[in-house]
Amino acid sequence: MSWRPTYRSSKFRNVYGKVANREHCYDGIPITKNVHDNHFCAVNSKFLAVVTESAGGGSFIVIPVVQSGRLDSHYPKVCGHQGNVLDIKWNPFFENIIASCSEDTSVRVWEIPEGGLRRNMTEAVLELYGHSRRVGLIEWHPTTSGILFSAGYDYKILIWNLEIGEPVKMIDCHSDVILSMSFNTDGSLLATSCKDKKLRVIEPRSGRVLQQASCKNHRVNRVVFLGNMKRLLTTGVSRWNTRQIALWDQEDLSMPMAEEDIDGLSGLLFPFYDADTHMLYLAGKGDGNIRYFEITTEKPFIQYLMEFRSPAPQKGLGVMPKHGLDVGACEVFRFYKLVTLKGLIEPVSMIVPRRSDTYQEDIYPMTAGTEPALSASEWLSGIDRDPVLMSLKDGYHRPNKLVFKAPVKEKKSVVVNGIDLLENVPPRTENELLRMFFRQQDELRRLKEELTTKDVRIRQLELELNNLKNVSPNNV
Repeated sequence: MSWRPTYRSSKFRNVYGKVANREHCYDGIPITKNVHDNHFCAVNSKFLAVVTESAGGGSFIVIPVVQSGRLDSHYPKVCGHQGNVLDIKWNPFFENIIASCSEDTSVRVWEIPEGGLRRNMTEAVLELYGHSRRVGLIEWHPTTSGILFSAGYDYKILIWNLEIGEPVKMIDCHSDVILSMSFNTDGSLLATSCKDKKLRVIEPRSGRVLQQASCKNHRVNRVVFLGNMKRLLTTGVSRWNTRQIALWDQEDLSMPMAEEDIDGLSGLLFPFYDADTHMLYLAGKGDGNIRYFEITTEKPFIQYLMEFRSPAPQKGLGVMPKHGLDVGACEVFRFYKLVTLKGLIEPVSMIVPRRSDTYQEDIYPMTAGTEPALSASEWLSGIDRDPVLMSLKDGYHRPNKLVFKAPVKEKKSVVVNGIDLLENVPPRTENELLRMFFRQQDELRRLKEELTTKDVRIRQLELELNNLKNVSPNNV
């Protein structure tokens, strides 16, 4: 009997990657040279944000997605952090709101004006301080409008309620640096990978660890929830130092359901999962290729599809949300690839080849939209809801009428000898010193003009007083 390889039919077997033309790429961008294991890039349907190299403090640029081509060397930046920016994430419901975290131990929330920046932005809508060491990761809650998670090098995860601008919960179950965080579809579970070689599934509101795995044969680096399949996928390193992926049951982490070796390279593997198509994309830091697989509920669970290859190594990758894709071209995923050596960002589209020009409903099911299912107070009270779904059939034209409102905090002061110590914090960097100097120069100029105006007014009053004195004796 002849041996035949197992063959499985799939509508995504022939998905291919297409790099955008040079005029649709973003050139001349000073991409950061920081070696922190993050993407340094965030994308939504309006803007592309990239962490940049800067002298003194940390900064990132925000470019309108439609503004491709070569970037001006003096393009304005978001530059309020005093340390290197380590992570940036767009709010999934307010497309002008972006969060950033930094080595200066702060998390900041920024509001980008319509059309992009016209001058450097230094004032954040919210400045959140709660970590004692640098903050390496941030994640927005997938269904709630005002909840932000941050993970610091103090081994703690803070849950921020942006409606009041304060942390409402601290998750303190990790014994080393947290490497990645991922939510399930309704945000009721949080999976984390940690440098202590443990994989955890946590109930975020209580901070209780529901499941925990000690990964000795598979050292976990990154973890991602696989939609509603009740599965987790991790990337890591095997005992033979080969790059590896593993599939886990979220309700039983005692043993992985499946393991698959990828290659013998050393770069970190970033997993990206598309819950609509059940496709998994693997991109290695420093690699030029992107592998993609299909995840199924039956063995062998992980089905290899194809590989996109490119000679240019990637430092990080941003991902366009579903409502920003080109439905007419049957685009199911889009990466924004950071090529540090060229200062270039290349859009890479994953396309399903179809002959028909009509809408392909089988590859575009209802997907998570841009309306929150819950408010922050509702989620904190214990309510869970699935995302509000939207159809991509008629394109994405419905504007979000929600408005982000930052809480107004009372200004605290510590006054000693008439000097507010919190207001007069000494500058830490040269740029901050220059900003403070010019601000003081403007204040001196304003005070001099006010003094001159008051001198003129005093002279006028003195003349009027003398006139009154001269008139009164004559009347007598």
